[in-house]
Amino acid sequence: MEQAEAGSSSGSYDKSRVLDVRPLRCLVPWFPAPPLGYQTPPPFVYAPPFGPYPSGYSPFYPFFNPSEPQRPPSEQNYPQNPNGTSNQGGDFGYNHNNPPSPSFRTPPPQFGADNGDAGPSRKSFKAHESGNNKFDSVGRLESEDDVWSNNRKRTADYLSSMDLHSTDIVEITPTDGEKQKSSKSRKRVKPNPDIKFLVPADGDRESVGDLLLKFDALRRKLAQLEDTKEVTAGIKRADLKAGTLMFNYGLRTNTKKRIGIVPGVEIGDVFFFRIEMCLVGLHAPIMAGIDYMGLKFDQEEETVAVSIVSSGGYEDDAEYGDVLIYSGQGGAANKREGKEAADQKLERGNLALERSLRRGNEVRVIRGVKDVGNPSAKVYIYDGLYRIHESWMEKGKAGCSVFKYKLMRIPGQPEAFVVWKSIQLWKDNTVSRPGVILPDLTSGAEKLPVCLVNDVDDDKGPAHFTYFPSIKYSKPVHSMAPSIGCNCRSACVPGDPNCACVRKNKGDLPYISNGILVVRKPFIHECGPSCLCYPNCKNQVSQNGLRIRLEVFKTKDKGWGLRSWDPIRAGMFICEYAGQVVEKSKLEEDEDEEDEYIFNAARSYDKAFKWNYIPELLGEDSAGDPDEVPKTPLSLIISAKHYGNVARFMNHSCSPNLFWQPVLYEHSDESSPHIVFYAIKHIPPMTELTYDYGLGESSSGNARGRRKQCLCNSFKCRGYFG
Repeated sequence: MEQAEAGSSSGSYDKSRVLDVRPLRCLVPWFPAPPLGYQTPPPFVYAPPFGPYPSGYSPFYPFFNPSEPQRPPSEQNYPQNPNGTSNQGGDFGYNHNNPPSPSFRTPPPQFGADNGDAGPSRKSFKAHESGNNKFDSVGRLESEDDVWSNNRKRTADYLSSMDLHSTDIVEITPTDGEKQKSSKSRKRVKPNPDIKFLVPADGDRESVGDLLLKFDALRRKLAQLEDTKEVTAGIKRADLKAGTLMFNYGLRTNTKKRIGIVPGVEIGDVFFFRIEMCLVGLHAPIMAGIDYMGLKFDQEEETVAVSIVSSGGYEDDAEYGDVLIYSGQGGAANKREGKEAADQKLERGNLALERSLRRGNEVRVIRGVKDVGNPSAKVYIYDGLYRIHESWMEKGKAGCSVFKYKLMRIPGQPEAFVVWKSIQLWKDNTVSRPGVILPDLTSGAEKLPVCLVNDVDDDKGPAHFTYFPSIKYSKPVHSMAPSIGCNCRSACVPGDPNCACVRKNKGDLPYISNGILVVRKPFIHECGPSCLCYPNCKNQVSQNGLRIRLEVFKTKDKGWGLRSWDPIRAGMFICEYAGQVVEKSKLEEDEDEEDEYIFNAARSYDKAFKWNYIPELLGEDSAGDPDEVPKTPLSLIISAKHYGNVARFMNHSCSPNLFWQPVLYEHSDESSPHIVFYAIKHIPPMTELTYDYGLGESSSGNARGRRKQCLCNSFKCRGYFG
């Protein structure tokens, strides 16, 4: 149509030719005419545009310059793209006023896709092709000389040079100062080509979990860099920056859109960032609420909806357990952009939902709810498969027409969102929880009550013990090596070289601003009573009591267990292992008296478990095998038989969702730290909290005899523990 309008201005264009225009989806890719003498290449084979190519095939024009003789790949000097990758095509011979067709490239992920658009806009594509990056401020870090680590400066330089615009994260209008700064030439750092990750195209439970662990570890590290104020421009969105790096390295799975279940993703899984759902193939758009794909029905292709996100973004969304009344997309007012409310149109996502109603295909539903730890953010719950049963239009509160879709959950699926709704009722009235024995097991010793529940049998509770929220040392604390406190007046500032606590933590505070642990270390040093900032500093997460609502519940086959009413983020503090420190010799003397509430730091644990971020993803030098645990095993043994807290009820699992971390604050004696538990990964509500009990010394004659049968039933179960 653009050509018709252009031609009509001359008055000589035959408008009837417009009738011969074919649908866009039927157009074949257009190539520039090859030079004279160019031989037609063999038939098409599946290969990336710039190679490598199968034996007997060569790249077709314009993906190489025919004027340049063909040479083996090892001898070719390929020019470099702005993102540092090799450009095997050299100069394509295009007229650069006309950018190449997007058909030749794999579409980038849908960062910032508006209202369900399937890819980047033409404007953003041109910006990407020309190398003019108005998104360059996203991820730009300005590093300073750091006496603690050369890696920090290297990380800042690397992120400042990353081609983060390639995925259209977010549109930013730079200030004049930023334009001037971005106009200066900056050194481009090429991503390390030696980093190779094998992520299956179709995920499974293990690969999806590992992928999300890598993402969140990277996100936490980037958030820590933002806290140290090394980021001087752009939006502080560590999740988008981490997602961009993951995409750049091909760290994603389930890349092919599909209807129905997504391999490796289970009903009830929680996500704290939209980009996590994109990485695992659950919901592709980063912003739009409707995801759709094209399918052929009776030789005719139609777009149908594959997933929706219901997060209350539209005024008329209504949620009733297994029924969802979903408002269509578009037409919403935007005061920031001066956009007034308008009638919704039957296009894109709305049209896909209408066709899914007619075709009856399954639609994945993700529910968004407020994050307890951050009211301005949301947590997303995968609620399973629904079908659209009805659609209509009605007037919204703004007086404009809104599409409405009634979705009903397919029966026989595990409960997810319904559980969340029930928990809200329990929080308002604890005794409404079925099976409650005690509303607060701690008798007020904790800031938040811990419910005791049994809805399995007639057991009225565990054996008597005294609730004590911390550790009881066998010797007075003042007799241990004192901790040298910091002189910070109000609170410790991340990256402050004058702070003693920053120095003890090797140049970084262990937590980001929301209290999430960044990396696992042999020891973590929190601010203690000897610090001038105490007790107002954020670097004392483990000393401030419980942050989430927990319940002690009766399991079917493992006695009592512990779980949470709240969703838990990876790296969140759960609790300390409280109890009495006992000597190993005394424990051996009382061998006949069985103590099921023992924590033994000297046991052998899974050495293959790695939780920290991968430094090469940030352009840092690999530390080989960075220490996440003390090199010398601790000899600390804690008994919670008579004195203890909620940690005494945590059961063993060979695939745990918690890990323990030594923490010091009121003294510096590394032989007697506090044992603190943190979340390995995101944990949905009402999921049992477990950790690895470890294995005793194999040299001990009775070690094998003391081992117990494991009932975790995980895919990594070794059959025993202790």
